[in-house]
Amino acid sequence: MSIASDLIRGHTDTIILAHLQKGDSYGYEINKAIQQKTDNQYELKEATLYTAFRRLEENGCILSYWGDENTGARRRYYSITSTGKKTYEKLKKEWEVAKKIIDKLVSEESIKNE
Repeated sequence: MSIASDLIRGHTDTIILAHLQKGDSYGYEINKAIQQKTDNQYELKEATLYTAFRRLEENGCILSYWGDENTGARRRYYSITSTGKKTYEKLKKEWEVAKKIIDKLVSEESIKNE
């Protein structure tokens, strides 16, 4: 069963900030982690990922810097800021509330009581 992208798309910032809680990372690594955690059921499109990075950086949630790799292409790394940590906590709480509401709206009990 594949996960509906529309359902997850609104939570891209939360997903990225959650990953950056563990340490600095770069786009490809974040996307690979998302794929692994979801058993390849979900993958962020590159445009979506980098649009989110720009938005998060403009909002002061993350900082970016160029890595100093000796081999291969240079990577742009992202680091979560204190504002980003606060934003992550807020977004996570909002997700928990939304999840509870959706669970209530689509549960069999809800359907039976209508």
